[in-house]
Amino acid sequence: MKIAALVSGGKDSVFSVLKMIEEGYEISCFICLIPENKESYMFHSVNTDLVSLIAEASEIPLIQKTTKGVKEEELNEMKDAVSLAILKYQIRGVCSGAIESEYQKSRIEKICETLNVESFTPLWKYDSVSLLLEMIHSGMDIRFAAVAADGLDQTWLGRKINNDSLSDLKRLHKTKYLHIAGEGGEYETAVLDAPFFKKRIRPIKTNIRWHNTYGFYDILEAELVGKNESDTVKESDTVKKSDEVKKSDEVKKSDAVKESNKVKISDEVKKSNAVKESDSAKNTGSVILP
Repeated sequence: MKIAALVSGGKDSVFSVLKMIEEGYEISCFICLIPENKESYMFHSVNTDLVSLIAEASEIPLIQKTTKGVKEEELNEMKDAVSLAILKYQIRGVCSGAIESEYQKSRIEKICETLNVESFTPLWKYDSVSLLLEMIHSGMDIRFAAVAADGLDQTWLGRKINNDSLSDLKRLHKTKYLHIAGEGGEYETAVLDAPFFKKRIRPIKTNIRWHNTYGFYDILEAELVGKNESDTVKESDTVKKSDEVKKSDEVKKSDAVKESNKVKISDEVKKSNAVKESDSAKNTGSVILP
């Protein structure tokens, strides 16, 4: 069956796509609603600019619309987007990453019922720890894009969700009653890689904004790279820099020895060495100093 996926760029919507693909559904397009109102009841608003890169990385078409984010009114804009997906891609269903929000789930179901398509919520009522473990084990690269809860400081921004951060979330759940999956608005995420991506997203320029008790990890510029392409400096560049440092050190040692010899030798030898130093300078003119 052809379906559309509501994708915000966060972990839940992307993982729901993976679950539907594993169950044999064809993802014909992504739908992303970008709210002007950052307090939207329905739609994720952090790093939504990444969705276009996620679509490109997945080689899946994207329907993207801006919504004012006004409660209830924003549903009409979502209905328009789903209608377009039906017309353009002949979809017969819509999947979302809803986990515990009855508000989101019920309204998506109502829109789908009106348009005579099915609504799928593969993560509904998932156990939080099991959910994050599955995401980690799938190989997804998920980063904390926003935090707003006691115990989550600015060091969490840009941090990867892995076994270590999951352990910390479990500890905070016990001591601060934080929801492990972030369903209480404790944090938002940005996905940089998933198994169905053909390429991964590499941030080029990022910015952290911290406001006393909450903050954001903004990805200002990013690019698509091969799955196996390293983020480190190219080995050839490292070798070149290493060679330049070695040459620089050799020149400095040579100059130091010459200076020492000048104290001991005669004026006649000094003149000879001065000529040699001049020749040496010409020979070493191509050395690039740091």
